[in-house]
Amino acid sequence: MAKFKVLVADDDQDIRNGIEIYLKNEGYEVLKAADGQEALALLEANDVHLLILDIMMPNMDGITATFKIREVRNIPIIMLSAKAEDSDKIHGLSVGADDYVTKPFHPMELMARVKSQLRRYVQLGTYDGQKKIEVDGLVLDEEAKEITLDGDAVKLTPIEYKITELLMKNAGRVFSINEIYERVWNEEAYNAENIVAVHIRKIREKIEADPKNPRYVKVVWGIGYKIEK
Repeated sequence: MAKFKVLVADDDQDIRNGIEIYLKNEGYEVLKAADGQEALALLEANDVHLLILDIMMPNMDGITATFKIREVRNIPIIMLSAKAEDSDKIHGLSVGADDYVTKPFHPMELMARVKSQLRRYVQLGTYDGQKKIEVDGLVLDEEAKEITLDGDAVKLTPIEYKITELLMKNAGRVFSINEIYERVWNEEAYNAENIVAVHIRKIREKIEADPKNPRYVKVVWGIGYKIEK
């Protein structure tokens, strides 16, 4: 199997080079960019499997770059930032990032998150059962690793796909916010409410004709979320 290719975008050369060392030690190929514009150009010219993207960069910041990437690509994006406030995390997730790491971070924590995101990205649709699951026009095709709505492909990020997949495969069952987080992110839930809520909102914007009156992803107040059978 070919090596995974990871793009590291950060305006701090020392951080870029440090992350590169750890990624190469794990067997990944590495591309580096100093800002969002350079990252977009490298993405256009290379088959990149995962992006590590700093929020604060000159020329084009990480938020703007993520927004542009999500118009055409669904590769995993891990955001980096020196800011620890929830508002910054939510902002990054709301435009399509899959994970968020606050500087300073332990390199091995970042490597663990890289492995987790790549594993999730590659293994989408490995549920051993039906190859297609349909809920009133919403179809999960596990062989194609895509979700369609009334025949049209829905562009979901890997995390959005995984949440929708979880709810569709268990239609009718209510999942708590912590359950969703632990199953999708594969780690213990901590301050998960805002993170999950942001992704649910983005999913609704993509599959619901009226996100404020959802047809598919329902909230069960005080408990969690479900998709009706």
